[in-house]
Amino acid sequence: MPTLDRHDAVFVLDLGDGENRLHPDWLTSVNALLDEVEKADDPKALVTTASGKIWSNGLDLEWLMENPEQFPAYTASVHKLLARVLSLPMITVAALQGHTFAAGAMLSLCHDFRVMRADRGFWCLPEADINIPFTVGMNALIQSRLTPQTAHLAMVTARRFGGEEAYAHQIVDEALPEPEIRDRAIALATAHVAKAGPALQTIKTRAYASVLAALQAESEPRS
Repeated sequence: MPTLDRHDAVFVLDLGDGENRLHPDWLTSVNALLDEVEKADDPKALVTTASGKIWSNGLDLEWLMENPEQFPAYTASVHKLLARVLSLPMITVAALQGHTFAAGAMLSLCHDFRVMRADRGFWCLPEADINIPFTVGMNALIQSRLTPQTAHLAMVTARRFGGEEAYAHQIVDEALPEPEIRDRAIALATAHVAKAGPALQTIKTRAYASVLAALQAESEPRS
């Protein structure tokens, strides 16, 4: 399950050492830890990483198939988390040490910066291959955070981007050797801790107003 650590003013949210799929219990845990981060005094910043070979494999489709009646509430909670991370009142850095797929990849896009392992692991939106269309909110998020050419390539072809290729396509801000990922993310976050606060949150919410509206429109369970 997710855990929270702190390096001076930088909080480090570790998503776990498994597939880190967005299971309801996992979502509850992550939101509780984000509550803790938000309640802390400024200055601060957030690094989100993981401990195994996977950063996040996205939706927990196996659980969803076993609990189809929970689909509206579950998808609403996922959209709510995406909107929350996108608008957090602090600088956020995703330290992608491993595979980052589907809704996990979308969660990475909600961070202000992304640092990815250069030699192994993929960033991928596989929805076209698994016949699951993007929701309106997810579509808006992806297109707001990637260049038009990269968004089209990633969404339509389900291409798997390694670290160097993800950097070349501006999906991530840096591609580095795996041992350097977490320290670099913390250093990047540390450089921006003084920006935390209401003004930064207002900047984010205005910059991504249409995206947040689309995500929040799907954050209420539908029958």
